[in-house]
Amino acid sequence: MIFDKDMVLSIYNGLTKKVDSAKKTINKPLTLTEKILYSHLETGFVKEEYERGKSYVNFNPDRVAMQDATAQMALLQFMQAGKQKVAVPSTVHCDHLIQAKTGATEDLKEAETQNNEVYDFLKSVSNKYGIGFWKPGAGIIHQVVLENYAFPGGMMIGTDSHTVNAGGLGMIAIGVGGADAVDVMVGMPWELKFPKLIGIKLTGKLNGWASAKDVILKVAGILTVKGGTGCIVEYFGEGAENISCTGKGTICNMGAEIGATTSIFGYDKKMSEYLKGTEREEIAIEADKIAEYLTGDKEVYENPELHFDQVIEINLSELEPHINGPFTPDKAWKLSEFAKAVKENNYPEKMEVGLIGSCTNSSYEDMTRAASLAKQAIDKNIEVKGQYIVTPGSEQVRYTIERDGLIDIFDKMGGIVVANACGPCIGQWAREGAEKQKPNSIMTSFNRNFVKRNDGNPNTYAFVASPEIVTAFSIAGDLTFNPINDYLTDKNGEKVKLKEPQGLELPIKGFAVEDNGYVAPIKDGSKIEVVVKNDSERLQLLKPFDKWDGNDYKDLKLLIKAKGKCTTDHISMAGPWLRFRGHLDNISNNMLIGAINYFNEKQNSVKNQTNGEFAAVPDVARAYKSAKISSLVIGDENYGEGSSREHAAMEPRHLGVKVVVVRSFARIHETNLKKQGILALTFSKKEDYGKIQENDSFDIEGLTDFSENMPLKMIINHSDGTKDTIVVNHSYNKNQIEWFKNGSALNLIKKRNKN
Repeated sequence: MIFDKDMVLSIYNGLTKKVDSAKKTINKPLTLTEKILYSHLETGFVKEEYERGKSYVNFNPDRVAMQDATAQMALLQFMQAGKQKVAVPSTVHCDHLIQAKTGATEDLKEAETQNNEVYDFLKSVSNKYGIGFWKPGAGIIHQVVLENYAFPGGMMIGTDSHTVNAGGLGMIAIGVGGADAVDVMVGMPWELKFPKLIGIKLTGKLNGWASAKDVILKVAGILTVKGGTGCIVEYFGEGAENISCTGKGTICNMGAEIGATTSIFGYDKKMSEYLKGTEREEIAIEADKIAEYLTGDKEVYENPELHFDQVIEINLSELEPHINGPFTPDKAWKLSEFAKAVKENNYPEKMEVGLIGSCTNSSYEDMTRAASLAKQAIDKNIEVKGQYIVTPGSEQVRYTIERDGLIDIFDKMGGIVVANACGPCIGQWAREGAEKQKPNSIMTSFNRNFVKRNDGNPNTYAFVASPEIVTAFSIAGDLTFNPINDYLTDKNGEKVKLKEPQGLELPIKGFAVEDNGYVAPIKDGSKIEVVVKNDSERLQLLKPFDKWDGNDYKDLKLLIKAKGKCTTDHISMAGPWLRFRGHLDNISNNMLIGAINYFNEKQNSVKNQTNGEFAAVPDVARAYKSAKISSLVIGDENYGEGSSREHAAMEPRHLGVKVVVVRSFARIHETNLKKQGILALTFSKKEDYGKIQENDSFDIEGLTDFSENMPLKMIINHSDGTKDTIVVNHSYNKNQIEWFKNGSALNLIKKRNKN
């Protein structure tokens, strides 16, 4: 079955004319990124060249995808918009609420019981509004999208930061908050600041132990977690053409960890083969006909420095396996240097658990390469020292690897195959003993390794690598092991060595599946009633946020001055809190509980200025709110990096935070704050962060004349009676200022729909 075939063919029919028109208007060769963006303009055809990093542009994405944890809030907002159907093809994927505990079958049954209310809600809303529904166990959203919906030259948004995975199939795919998804689902254009472009030229060919994952692990080390902010990364060169389609997806997926808006590869033979291998040959045939329009122009790739804002070159033939971490995905170590780093930094040397899979590395190719090493452990009579957990990316992948004997190999190795879901990658892991908070090391093929992310233990040192490196280290159980050079000892005391991993990009017998988990919506859902119980602890209907009162902000109390890294995991934790993602008041009890208070170096301990006592961040925020006191949050660099979860913006808004002032923002979080009516500001002078004291209150001046490109003033009122007046910048355009004035973007949508 080819989903939305007519839509894809229609896009292809118009794409060539739009690209030709863009080239004529702009009068220069185009990157692939520009071809796709300029062919998805709200205006249809290009009227002017947009300035990278400055121009706000309206686009018409082709589709929307939502995972179950973020879909709840997105659909609760959509329900307020007054629409009968979604305006573009949209899907919901149930992958985040399944906890990995004992094994796939048992874990899925338990999830269906525990989350029945939420699943019923998502299914009924999907049915009512014409949204495709992928039931629990169908797979991880990004793998399912790659297998079924992604297509070269398309543009989509999704309520998950790793939506970017679809770039592996030549698609501009961007992670957003739920309010952005609502824009597109109601038929409005979607706004994005025209991105800067980073070109990464790949030469040579991967070999030996190196894999596609090592490309992005190396790139993360080069660009860091914020080096891609405001940019789209475009990969090109002969090396790019040598990487499998799912390998390209892996690279694009983890582009979220460098802050990139998205990443993309040009259409090539590998993509064509994948489309055919996933029963979309008609799409491949049509893409082949316009192949030159689905990649950057030849002149661009011949002289990349003239067309990209930054160019990086990597020789794949010389690329060494990498291991990144702990606690941040951009701390990159070459395999040859890793053992030394472990000893010098006193990382726990025993590798206790290896976990492969997740949306980043759960393809058939990933599983076959990992299984080739697992089979060696069995055949060579090696005792596997570390626990080993496998997460297939989709039911199609799981069913196929079971048919082809791979699950049997993992079982014999001593591995545990858990449900086709996000699981441990997002903290949905009932890891035995994690509550003891013992220092330990794990290695995963996931994308993120923030503190507490996988198991809730702040002392778990999590490292990120390829599935094959994770598998080798699981066999050895030792972080100082190097599978390229080192020997292992078998059960008979003999020295043995692991051979290079081997794998298949696509199954020889083709993919197979009995039930892929898709449930199509009924044609007419107008009579379906969506029920949300008043006493539910999981779901809560939303009330509109108050609009701006027209005055400058006065006497805002400091809620917290966050020190250092403050990701969306710190602002709104996942794991056990996922159960409240559809209930704004309950989920708000986790607001900023992971952030470090600058003044006492503690988590979830801030001063209540009304009584001088220290309490949990949400408790102080609620105390201020009940006393009709508004508050302000101060943040450091790259504030809000990580997930697209808009709860990290909605929770502060709900608990009375009016302003967030930081040294710099991560892209998605800044947009989410704006969408929910919070004033998102940056220090004009980053050193002004140091002027903030624990007992300060704040005034924001200039709001009555709030306009584009005009900074605001912040008065810092210290408790000793002195004041500091500083300049704070914003990136609001005219439309975004209307979001602020109306209290939220959703309020503005409702207002315009009434008119």
